[in-house]
Amino acid sequence: MKTIIRTTLVFIIATIAFIGCNEKTKSDKAEHTKTKDQKDVKAKHETPDYFLLRPEVEKAYGYSHAVKIGNSIKISGAVSMDDEGNPTAIGDLGQQMKNCYADLEKILKHYGCTFDDVVVENVFTTSMSKFLEAAGYRTTIYKNHFPTGSWFGVKELAVPEFMIEIELEVHKPNNK
Repeated sequence: MKTIIRTTLVFIIATIAFIGCNEKTKSDKAEHTKTKDQKDVKAKHETPDYFLLRPEVEKAYGYSHAVKIGNSIKISGAVSMDDEGNPTAIGDLGQQMKNCYADLEKILKHYGCTFDDVVVENVFTTSMSKFLEAAGYRTTIYKNHFPTGSWFGVKELAVPEFMIEIELEVHKPNNK
């Protein structure tokens, strides 16, 4: 009886190993049969494209405002600042929000996109009550549909005068 069980176990293990090796060989063969053009296209679509809205400010803080890889674009949180990085609309969350969306629109246009292409929007605010009062403005931004996302009440942002920061994820359709 023990011999039959051992023989059966050895057979099962050998079968699993053979199937696993055979599957790997099939995928390796499929990879090797791709043409050079197919491999080059994949590499070109996955090369990150970095965009700096305010190069000096972004270099000083150590970030890129947007990165596009393939059809996906990740946009860092926009805040209400001038081209030198100084806070604007201090104390006015509604105007800061409008300034954020104006900067985000510049980045979207750079990539040939609109707010209709936004799939995720995350909002960080130091005053959720003031944000909720001003949130209706978003209906002028998202005219066809709202993206997914989250709203976060935070203690502080990078600079004390910033009251809101908005980050986006975008899907750029192939036809754009």
